[in-house]
Amino acid sequence: MKEDFLHYIWQHQYYRKTDLATMEGEPLQILRTGYYNTDAGPDFSEAIVRIGEVEWSGSVEIHLRASDWRRHNHQTDKKYDQVILHVVWEADETIARTDGTAIPVLELKGRVDTSLLYSYKQLQEASTTIPCANVWPAVAEITKTMMLGRALTERLEQKGLDILQLHSNYNHDWEATAYHVLFKGFGFKINQQPMERLAAALTATIIRKVQSVFQLEALLFGQAGFLEDADTDYAQQLAKEYRFLSHKFGLQDRAMQRHHWNFMRMRPANFPTIRLAQLAAVLSNRQSFFAAIVEAQTIKQYEALFMVPVTEFWQEHFTFSPEPTKATQTMGRGSAHNLIINVAVPLLAAFSQFTGDRVHLEKATELLEQVKEASNKYTRLYEAMGWKARSAADNQAALSLFRNYCQPVNCLQCAIGNKILKQNILSRS
Repeated sequence: MKEDFLHYIWQHQYYRKTDLATMEGEPLQILRTGYYNTDAGPDFSEAIVRIGEVEWSGSVEIHLRASDWRRHNHQTDKKYDQVILHVVWEADETIARTDGTAIPVLELKGRVDTSLLYSYKQLQEASTTIPCANVWPAVAEITKTMMLGRALTERLEQKGLDILQLHSNYNHDWEATAYHVLFKGFGFKINQQPMERLAAALTATIIRKVQSVFQLEALLFGQAGFLEDADTDYAQQLAKEYRFLSHKFGLQDRAMQRHHWNFMRMRPANFPTIRLAQLAAVLSNRQSFFAAIVEAQTIKQYEALFMVPVTEFWQEHFTFSPEPTKATQTMGRGSAHNLIINVAVPLLAAFSQFTGDRVHLEKATELLEQVKEASNKYTRLYEAMGWKARSAADNQAALSLFRNYCQPVNCLQCAIGNKILKQNILSRS
């Protein structure tokens, strides 16, 4: 048994209250359980209990054993002097405040329904990857839908917080923040780190001063290390322009090298050279990328932000190789949707938190609901139990649910786990 299970029992009052008394034999009545405390100090604050004829207001501390009080050194911590009741599974000793006065103890052992204990044990010790896999179908669809919605919101909020930290690092410059997120997004899974390194060198200040897509390509390819051995006319033109721009912006000692980039095990359409050409096209297409993210309204408008035709050379090449090949003028819709998920949506979530305006978070959620995304290892876990992912919103929700609740077995914090325990579904299966 874990301590958080006792928190759950106390918070929901899932124990027998007949002849409730302290270990000292005094009649006990719980008038208010208190509010769960996430900061340092006792577990629940502002609780109200009646012991004998006296009503007490203060904090409640919860442990598996009464002796944990001393093991945690609460007897020397004045924050715990306000505790009016010590709730434990097993009362194995008497405990006291810093001044030596005894604290009333409530022992829950023998008061909790055995079916609830069984359900909890089954979830905690489940051999399945998803602890509730065996009873998932028995849980009401509305409960699962609500929990997945909560998991999605939590994921978007966390992504927003991550970007707000980046926003702080960029001195609260939204355009610079958006450029960083955009660069990282164009790295997709394989080249995110070199893309972030490139973003750190080619700051928003520099990009704002560049006038053409040709200059953008010169900066991107030159700084990325792809122009060191230019062997085509176009590459040589870019290299010449890069030498001028790198001197102008003081970039000479910060250039990367080609070996920093990964070309292995990927389709030519995903080569970093193509992604850089597409990035240059996106950057050249508008004055403010961040404003475009905030102002776009429809899925087609967001797709258009990323599906911008590349320059003539990249319509026939995947790399700087002299031999032309059949390439593509724009990125595919699947890649654009990936960027909507990993660039547009997190930026909207962050801006929502920054402004306090939930309309941006709602737009982010609606975008995810309109984007189709292939099944992944997380969605397949839940699909094996009969659930079906219909959009990127479902995929993101499944990922969040698994990582934050199912994998660490946080069933007590999950609405699905709570419903199973409350209804004792496991004990009836």
